Amino acid sequence: MERMPVGVEITKVPVQKRRNIMFKTKVLVLGPCESGKTVLSNFLSDATDTSGGEYHPTVGVRILEFESNNLNVAGKNSSAEVELWDVSGDKKYEGCWPAIARDTSGIIFVYNADVASHERELESWHSAFVQNQGIKENQCIVVAHHKPNSTDKNRVALPSQFLKMPNIHSNIEDEPDNLREEFKKFMANLLTLVSAKREQDELNIMNNR
Repeated sequence: MERMPVGVEITKVPVQKRRNIMFKTKVLVLGPCESGKTVLSNFLSDATDTSGGEYHPTVGVRILEFESNNLNVAGKNSSAEVELWDVSGDKKYEGCWPAIARDTSGIIFVYNADVASHERELESWHSAFVQNQGIKENQCIVVAHHKPNSTDKNRVALPSQFLKMPNIHSNIEDEPDNLREEFKKFMANLLTLVSAKREQDELNIMNNR
């Protein structure tokens, strides 16, 4: 039996429930230590702390729950309840990864664009969650996180397997709207895939009657 995550911190962001919620989705935020995963997760979920101040490593995984609205799914304006799993970059939690990966809809890979060693670490995250867990590239995006006062240069040469995914540069302080828009596009794509799978599953059930 797979071990469940150790030291799970659940952060629930208050949201106003809407009647047109059609989807629930689970998205993992993965990457090396100190890559900016928590800052990014807090920003996307509208959690209170979006600063890039003192570093506090994530223990196990944090789960942030929120709504993502005004998503264009098959030409319809849709909303989704999102579980954003901010996963620790510490490899000591590797034994929890199969449990964390269960029922995942999509992945946001995050790396610090100023740290060249993150290239090698990204490969191991891809192997553990995409190759080993059967998640496809069209369910993933890659975010090059630029911390405050950093340069706009990217010192990380992305491994070839990441070139098949949308690549985004995030600068939360200077261009927050761009990151939100890219996240909405990613969510709309995920929900389109979820909707197509749901329809196929229903069709299979009908055909097997």
